[in-house]
Amino acid sequence: MKPEATAETGGHRRTAPWDFLRLLYGHRRWIALAVLLTLGASALSLAQPLLVKRVIESATTGGAVGPVLALLVVLFLAQALVQGLAQFVLARTGEGIVLGIRLGLIRHVLRLPMAAYDRHRIGDLISRTSTDSTTLRLLVAEGFTEAVTGAIGLVGIVALMVWLDWLMFLVVLAMVAIATVIVVSVLHGIEVASLTTQRATGAMTADLERALGAVRTVRANRAEQRETDRIAQGAEAAYAGSVRMAKLDAVVAPAIQLAVKGSFVVVLLIGGLRVADRQGSVADLAAFLLYMIYLVEPIGMLFQSLSTMEQGVGAYRRVTEVLELPAERDAVPGTAGAEDGGPPGAAGTRAPALEFRDVWFGYEPGRPVLRGVSFEAPEHAQVALIGSSGVGKSTVFALIERFYDPERGRILFGGRDIAATGRAEHRSRVGLVEQHAPVLYGTLRENLTYAVPDAGPEELDRVVELAHLGELVARLPRGLDSDAGEHGMALSGGERQRIAIARALLARPRLLLLDEPTAHLDMVSEAALRRSMRETARECTLLVIAHRMSTIRAADLIVVLDAGRVVATGSHGELLDTSEHYRSLIRANQTGDPRLTRAAGLRGGDGWPGAG
Repeated sequence: MKPEATAETGGHRRTAPWDFLRLLYGHRRWIALAVLLTLGASALSLAQPLLVKRVIESATTGGAVGPVLALLVVLFLAQALVQGLAQFVLARTGEGIVLGIRLGLIRHVLRLPMAAYDRHRIGDLISRTSTDSTTLRLLVAEGFTEAVTGAIGLVGIVALMVWLDWLMFLVVLAMVAIATVIVVSVLHGIEVASLTTQRATGAMTADLERALGAVRTVRANRAEQRETDRIAQGAEAAYAGSVRMAKLDAVVAPAIQLAVKGSFVVVLLIGGLRVADRQGSVADLAAFLLYMIYLVEPIGMLFQSLSTMEQGVGAYRRVTEVLELPAERDAVPGTAGAEDGGPPGAAGTRAPALEFRDVWFGYEPGRPVLRGVSFEAPEHAQVALIGSSGVGKSTVFALIERFYDPERGRILFGGRDIAATGRAEHRSRVGLVEQHAPVLYGTLRENLTYAVPDAGPEELDRVVELAHLGELVARLPRGLDSDAGEHGMALSGGERQRIAIARALLARPRLLLLDEPTAHLDMVSEAALRRSMRETARECTLLVIAHRMSTIRAADLIVVLDAGRVVATGSHGELLDTSEHYRSLIRANQTGDPRLTRAAGLRGGDGWPGAG
């Protein structure tokens, strides 16, 4: 059973600033442009209070104020234009960063080793790719934008305030310091609440995916309310985390009010008293107060960006946890160029299409599923793999497809170790038809050409005929361009099976793996498919996990597995003479004895060895 795990890979490591810098590095040119534009907008903004100071002084001395007022209007308009452009560049850069993360995450998630999908819930991985990457916009597109804009504006305003009146600036600094302490005290709580919320959302998505993926089973077992309650637990946990995050975030706004409005009142009071005592001028006080007003925006943006970025940190950590999972290796180290390496055969002897040599494998350490499996599949032969449930038949298929690598032993394909070949190159030569025959959302044509998108009409006609899909194609309103429905639910089980077979045949594989291809077929379709399999064997080798005795008898070679080992190989007639275990399967088929049926892995009376 697949453990219901999430993708947490470590402890609660704090996200360091250089983690964010790695996100920004590829966009450094756009960021530099945005910074330059923001600097220009800040310079235009900072010059305005000085011009107001000049207007007041000119009016006091009787000088001309018209030209200065005109220049002030020009600065207002220019500052608004440049600031708007800077905001757009920053926002565009932020969205570009998020897009890059999403694309990288999608590429990585689709290339994880199969063992990663065994350990982690698919719904949680989907949540990290969609919900978490969307939440990451808070960190990058909003938090980063506000931080850059606020920091640049704050530096310029602080410099001019110190130049105008350093004593009054110290008063402002004291008030801002108090507000900063308050904001910083809640940041870690916001990060923890954010991570809790994202994890709960991931669990909720995984539970929903679990229920919808088996919605017919849910309905048949009247389990709608139980599934609703299960999913609601994740929704309620996400709600609790979001409420806690909102509660902590609510502290930030009063802190900003304290820093800005409180200091404004104090400055106005002290500055007014100093002007009354003739220790300062009205013009200087007006300019300083204007800078105080201008200080509202950068301080507010900085404080809010800290809160926003902490909210995005939880999503960032969940995304990086997935990105840190190792991707599937293309070739096993130390096997590059590896050949057969065994004793040479007779002159002119061809290597078998497939060979297992003393292969050991287990999904968990110390619990082997395959124990020294060895067998050969000749070229253009139909080989049946049989055995009771859990003996390792599906594991053999998984190793052939290189979903996993053997712990010991070797698998040879055409005499060459498959570990020495790139996975994509190897898989292009192997076709796989799974028993549940997945059909993807899209048209029938898109499903058939999934492995060969540029296949021509002649090739499509060939596989449609081989898989006996002609009647289905003729019946559908748009033929091959008809929708197959979600998970192929618009089709019958047998139709989905034949579509999967046609899809595999279109790539003209050298080896075709069939996991009981007749499992969902009626008797007429089964007979037609057996004829197709005989025809297909002229083009490639067939390895079939066989449940029905009709499929087993039709095989050129039968490989019998038991307890993870090959206990017998041969044709149907040979095994009747030499293998007691195989004879027990036949006796169970003939007599329908429930005791023999259970011992041999058969279904009573109908001759179906259990799935592996």
